[in-house]
Amino acid sequence: MSTAKEQITELIKKQPDDSSYDEIIRVLAFDLMVQRGLKDSDEGRTISNEEMHRRIKTWQK
Repeated sequence: MSTAKEQITELIKKQPDDSSYDEIIRVLAFDLMVQRGLKDSDEGRTISNEEMHRRIKTWQK
């Protein structure tokens, strides 16, 4: 397993040379969200689509 620094370095290296600071930050933030989501899934911290749909409906009131 690589370190966080190594993972971040690889993500940055994959970006085009003319990437802006904001674009790179977005890529890093997106990767972090995906990694957290995968960890949640691996650890069983998920809800069904039906439950999420129900929760979203309560936000719309």
